[in-house]
Amino acid sequence: MTDYRGLLDEVAVPRLAGTSPAERVREVLKRELAARGFVAMEHRFTGRSLLHRLARVPVSGVNLIAVRPRARVATWLVAHYDSKGQPLSMAARLVAAALTGVGVVEVLGLALRALLGTVQPGPLDGVIGGAGAAGAALLALNRVTARSAGAVDNAAGVVTALATVDALPPEAPVGVIFPDAEEYGLLGARALVRERANLLADTTIVNFDGIDDRGTTIALMHRGGATVERVARALEARRARWLPVVVDGLALAPTARECVTIMRGTWGTATVVHTPRDVPARLTLDGARRVAGAVAAALFPG
Repeated sequence: MTDYRGLLDEVAVPRLAGTSPAERVREVLKRELAARGFVAMEHRFTGRSLLHRLARVPVSGVNLIAVRPRARVATWLVAHYDSKGQPLSMAARLVAAALTGVGVVEVLGLALRALLGTVQPGPLDGVIGGAGAAGAALLALNRVTARSAGAVDNAAGVVTALATVDALPPEAPVGVIFPDAEEYGLLGARALVRERANLLADTTIVNFDGIDDRGTTIALMHRGGATVERVARALEARRARWLPVVVDGLALAPTARECVTIMRGTWGTATVVHTPRDVPARLTLDGARRVAGAVAAALFPG
């Protein structure tokens, strides 16, 4: 039986794209893929997120693409393997972004009222504008760090992808992709679409991103179809067409026949993601096992 706990401990370390810890994690993943009969190919790329455009320094990354010899791939199991830390958790960033949005609307409203010469600004306008400014300041100061082990986001997703493989028969027509630099604006997934689109054409993509033990399982339906519908039903997942998250499925979906991102968690999960508290000790991997079993049953019902 695979020691998923030990694997989680090996993968869930701070591993920013392009760093030596990310390289060590990549070697662990290549070992695990080889043990399951896959040949893992490295797809190297460079790209620039908004952060790297400002710094004029591109990020280098390596996607792992794994297939079994002479096997046709009908479904790709995908999970990004990089992590990042930030002073603000995902939940705090969502709140800051909402405040910024409210502030922008307020400023536009004030400008329109000034143009029309209607209502003068009042105290409430100042409060709303100040809240928007505070949200924008928090987002501007929220720099990337290497202080998060990224257990939920996304070492647990990587473990879930491998556990799904283990729950499938060896002849199942699946491949595995572990994209890099997801945390820098989906750079690895975008490079795959740009340079390896033929691998994704006419396939189903099941992307795992953020699999907690507790909470609701969500199927973010990027591109619907019979296979992803079976997956969502097997998971008893809440279906969503849009969420305020940035995941690799957004970049991969236009090239694939079907595409879904599977997430599991609560608002409490969002308060942990990208912080130093996102550590392996939080997880029993019960969520990963449940999700893997349901996805495998949906992909290979026989």
